Amino acid sequence: MKLPPKEKIYEAYSAIADGRIEMHDDHAIVKSSDGTKEYTVSWDKDTFASSDNATYWQGYPGYPVLAVLLLKGRLTYDEKIIQGMKNIPWKKLNDQYKRDYAKAAEEAFKTVEGDVEAIQRLAQTNNREIAELNLLIKRKIKK
Repeated sequence: MKLPPKEKIYEAYSAIADGRIEMHDDHAIVKSSDGTKEYTVSWDKDTFASSDNATYWQGYPGYPVLAVLLLKGRLTYDEKIIQGMKNIPWKKLNDQYKRDYAKAAEEAFKTVEGDVEAIQRLAQTNNREIAELNLLIKRKIKK
């Protein structure tokens, strides 16, 4: 599996903190940070697919897949720590910094209400866990 940019986990935290994920038995609907798009994440055991651009076109788990992995307990998750990641306009920041995710995250952290170091430590843990997961990322899951 191709690994995502390490900053993508921050976008997943925001999706959870904002309550933008609707979980179902074999799929989830994840709304974008600006509310203009919805992504469908589907899974079957260790195979995941999503309609977000990163997962679909780049072949790595995008933030909607990462958020689902957090909520499904596949990655370490602390609700209190990620609450500071609410209301971050990721779409705007990623556009503003032309997909330089490190710069976008740096800007986002200026508005975080909470322990930025704890959030960054959790992200480091999650990025190690992602590397250890044996996931298959596909464009579509055949039913």
